[in-house]
Amino acid sequence: MAKKRKGNDVFQGSSGESQAQGWAGPVGNIMKDEFGLDIPTESVPLPSKGAVYQADHPLYNQETVEIRAMTAREEDILTSKALIKKGTVITELLRSCIVDKRVNPQDLLIGDRNAIMTALRITGYGASYQVEVGCPSCGEKSKQDFNLSELPINRLKSPPIADGANVFECKIDDKITIRYRYLTGADEAAITQATERKKKQGFQSDNLITTRYLNQVVAVNDITDRTKISMFVQKMPTRISRALRKHMDDNEPGIEMKARMQCPHCFEESEVGMPLGASFFWPEAD
Repeated sequence: MAKKRKGNDVFQGSSGESQAQGWAGPVGNIMKDEFGLDIPTESVPLPSKGAVYQADHPLYNQETVEIRAMTAREEDILTSKALIKKGTVITELLRSCIVDKRVNPQDLLIGDRNAIMTALRITGYGASYQVEVGCPSCGEKSKQDFNLSELPINRLKSPPIADGANVFECKIDDKITIRYRYLTGADEAAITQATERKKKQGFQSDNLITTRYLNQVVAVNDITDRTKISMFVQKMPTRISRALRKHMDDNEPGIEMKARMQCPHCFEESEVGMPLGASFFWPEAD
């Protein structure tokens, strides 16, 4: 069993009322008037605190986003073969459940998307997440039961270089200052598509670190030329790479998808990454 961790307010604050204006319309009234059912909504804290969205974005400087609980309609989305093939299942799920329809899920930072996705999983199926994980000590796999409501939230610590800009600065030393951005849902989809194309062409996708930098670094000192940045990324000394990666990781907003487990084979207690397998949205029946 996973060790209990101190909870947070990430997925609390259910309003208990359907406020999904623009989503249900008359259907919402029918559900309430004819069947006595309200579709509950949740106010989900955004790890980015809305600081990376421009002034005309609906989530500009907003610390929370309103979602409604999943329904049978969302189960259709999760089982859509067409959406699974396109790799857009999560995007369409978020689009369906975010109350403010001006919000484009592809524009959201990955950390904000993960927070919403986790909240939807909790409202739909509960906080218990049973998944098989490998023990870091002995390598044996076992099924663990994690509490999603106890996952810590990593809020944005350092502000962007300008109000509403998804650009941050890391000063390595007196000679090198790097500006970078955090990836969005659209970025993640583009990287996945590019990786799949390379695989079909017979290329190995083992350049994870440089791929990340190429998609996140926007300037080195005052140089913004993509060709020059690509060369810098490929050739930068390890000390610069490690310092940049640490700075990016320490400040990145999102949900810490890690928990502690005790291995039933070697009895060692370890912290493990929580895999997001099929059971995340399709838990086993009791």
